[in-house]
Amino acid sequence: MYSDLAIFSGRAHPELAKAICARLGRPLGKVDVFEFSNENIFVQYQENIRMRDVFLVQPFCSPVNTSIMELLIMIDAAKRASAGRITAVIPYFAYGRSDKKDQPRVPISARLVANLIETAGADRVLTMNLHAGQIQGFFNIPVDELNALYPVSAYFRNENIENCVVVATDVGDEKRARDMAVRLDMPLAIIEKRRIGNTDRTEAVNVIGDVKDRNVLILDDEIDTGGTITEAVRVLREQGCRDVYVSCYHPILSGPAVDRLRKADVREIVVTDSVPVPPEKQLPNMKIIPIAPQFGDAIGRIHSGQSVGALFQ
Repeated sequence: MYSDLAIFSGRAHPELAKAICARLGRPLGKVDVFEFSNENIFVQYQENIRMRDVFLVQPFCSPVNTSIMELLIMIDAAKRASAGRITAVIPYFAYGRSDKKDQPRVPISARLVANLIETAGADRVLTMNLHAGQIQGFFNIPVDELNALYPVSAYFRNENIENCVVVATDVGDEKRARDMAVRLDMPLAIIEKRRIGNTDRTEAVNVIGDVKDRNVLILDDEIDTGGTITEAVRVLREQGCRDVYVSCYHPILSGPAVDRLRKADVREIVVTDSVPVPPEKQLPNMKIIPIAPQFGDAIGRIHSGQSVGALFQ
């Protein structure tokens, strides 16, 4: 049996790690993580972790590749310090869109990242809302995937938006949007879109479903450059919808995303804090739902050998 629970944070999102520790009533573990002048990452744990149940909190957010490498080195350092069990806590798993070989001569990067995490020495993974469900199967170690559907749907249920339709940003997101529609007892509509080459540009071409004179809730798993969302708002407005609400689980908000969302005719934007949202990216109509309670409860259950699935019942 592992002796004690120990939670450490990389540099990607220490605020989330502190909130998780507060949920569990435990201190955040002490670890030095920094880069030398040659950009090589150094990690040293500042407390004994021998035979302890170690959880390393590190979403793969900007700078993405540094965040990934940092976690791999933290895992290796913990393994060499004789940690009893190492769980990689990855609220946002980058490279999730590269989950299949959909063009000639392209990688399956999500599988590669999974292999790296295993090779580094992680014993299990705790994550939230992977871009594609099959990514769980890329790992040969246990993966617990939390779902931000629960806190986000609870928020919108309290908002009590009348005459509302949940809108999926494309056919591939239909299941995610349908789950939200079921929990909110709302109908579903789907936007038909085309992605333009390997760029971040998309074009919305049609709406499958009736949105005229109705409020709409657009749901996506992540907002990257904001192109998909703003195209969705445009085509929904053309179809005669009323107020537009936008929600996503991972607010990446890269490049022109914030400017696009600021100019979009949207009443409210609801996101989680799976990745940091710095003040300059927080808009007046943005609501940030904390996910530390979910992760804290899941970590407590993993440590004590209880069912994580029970959190979803």
